[in-house]
Amino acid sequence: MTPVAPARRLLDLRFVLVVVALWTLLRALTAVLLHRLATQHQDPSVYDNADVGPYLQFATLWDGAWYERIATEGYPTELPERDGQVRQNPWAFYPAFPLAARLLTALTGQPFAVTGTVLATVLGYAAALVVAGLLRERVGTAAALGGVTLLGSYPAAPTMQVAYTESLAVLLVAGVLWLLVRRRWGWAAVLALATGLARPVALPLGLVSLVAVLVRWRGRHTRPIPPREAVGMVAALVGCGLSGLIWPAIAWARTGRPDAYTVTMSAWRGGEPVRPFLPTLERVQWLWGEVTGPVVLAALLGLLVLAVAGPWARGLGVEMRTWCLGYVLYLFAALDPWTSIYRYLILLFPLFVVAVGGGWHPHDPASRRRPTWVLVVRTVALAGLFLAWQVWWAWQLFMFVPPRDDPP
Repeated sequence: MTPVAPARRLLDLRFVLVVVALWTLLRALTAVLLHRLATQHQDPSVYDNADVGPYLQFATLWDGAWYERIATEGYPTELPERDGQVRQNPWAFYPAFPLAARLLTALTGQPFAVTGTVLATVLGYAAALVVAGLLRERVGTAAALGGVTLLGSYPAAPTMQVAYTESLAVLLVAGVLWLLVRRRWGWAAVLALATGLARPVALPLGLVSLVAVLVRWRGRHTRPIPPREAVGMVAALVGCGLSGLIWPAIAWARTGRPDAYTVTMSAWRGGEPVRPFLPTLERVQWLWGEVTGPVVLAALLGLLVLAVAGPWARGLGVEMRTWCLGYVLYLFAALDPWTSIYRYLILLFPLFVVAVGGGWHPHDPASRRRPTWVLVVRTVALAGLFLAWQVWWAWQLFMFVPPRDDPP
């Protein structure tokens, strides 16, 4: 493995300023879009807080309303039921974001509509910087900036400045990946445990940590593993493994039901039990037919493998490539995919580098033959396409059309 560069070089002041300026521009464009929708197109009957303006109320729609409920009321000690079936309830939503917003509310006196929106936006800046540092370490400055540009212009990127957990999720996942890349095993374990209170991504992160440990173990003959590092490697595996058990265990302890979390998640599926892989297969069959649907799904998975396994992605390193494959496999197994898939796919941010042509290994001859201006042109073109798509996403999915609508 190529020795990693010092972190201070990866996040020098000039690079940080460029990332912040780029992110600010993209967030400003999204803010204009959201403000226009909130003030001119959203049905005002969904607003219920006269103390804040339409933009902030718009920013707390959908999942934001659940997080506001958690921040103000907490989690129930008994699962709500109707006709013997558990109903949708706050235990489906992880606590790190709403409780942090609750703390900000206690410190500032501002309502959740303010603290939740501000918190998500600030975390978005932090996520952009961590993603930029991680990508820069692997593929260089130009490709890293291209990846951050597509992350910020992605169709569901508005969720990184409203009361959603996407910005926190990107920050934590990128942080764990960066620590694993740098072989900071102990800190990776700690951050993985924190992720267990923010997002259900323990399984793919565990796969990444396992692959990283195996790669390091294979290189022990040229770089011996001291006892301290061996302990850290085990800690990383244990931390990623335990992160998936933390929240279900807390739900069990608070409600007295061992299945509190899983039965709550099944409430979002009409009470049907969580069945690995089947919801995805049923959805694609509903969309494209019983025969064509699985063929389309197989083709999409094949394209993903091709994108990640080819030499054009070698610069990402084994950790990010494993993450992309493992995370998609996890979504395939655990998700009932519908309109929320746009949000979930934002965690595949390493693929943005491949999309702009910056995923080649820096020492690959093919990488040296590609001038930087080609990467810039591809980045601008894809960012323009993403921003147009973002308008559609915000209009069709985030804007709420009473009485029912598809959630973003």
